[in-house]
Amino acid sequence: MLTPLDIENKRFTKTLKGYNVEEVDDFLDQLTEDYEKLYKENAELRNQIDENKKDLEHYRSVEHTLQNTLVMAQTTAEDIKANAQSHAEQIIRDAQSEARRATEEISKDEFEIRKRTEELKRQFGVYKAKMEALLISQLELLQDKDDDENN
Repeated sequence: MLTPLDIENKRFTKTLKGYNVEEVDDFLDQLTEDYEKLYKENAELRNQIDENKKDLEHYRSVEHTLQNTLVMAQTTAEDIKANAQSHAEQIIRDAQSEARRATEEISKDEFEIRKRTEELKRQFGVYKAKMEALLISQLELLQDKDDDENN
């Protein structure tokens, strides 16, 4: 590719019936200016493309990092949810176990209370029978004493 300097330094040989040298030089000067502007613009655009490629790579890297972070966050959220569910289930199992234990203890206490109540009823029956026997014997003594006094 020709550079603007190549165009500017280009010299043509002169002939008798050739072009007007001044017109050719003026045209080449104009062409050199335009070509130099385009050459610089092209160089700037290539630099921009390079920078844009670097930016694109950076943004792709950021995108990849964000995707990984999102996946990690989703995984962490699922793990937390699973742990919470497991913990809740354990709490429920513990509460059910405690409820069964308390129910068994209450049933045992109820059995003991019923057993003790039956024992107390039996003892009361024995005590009542003894008291009746005592009262009967006391009544008989009183009657015997009355009979002895009346005779």
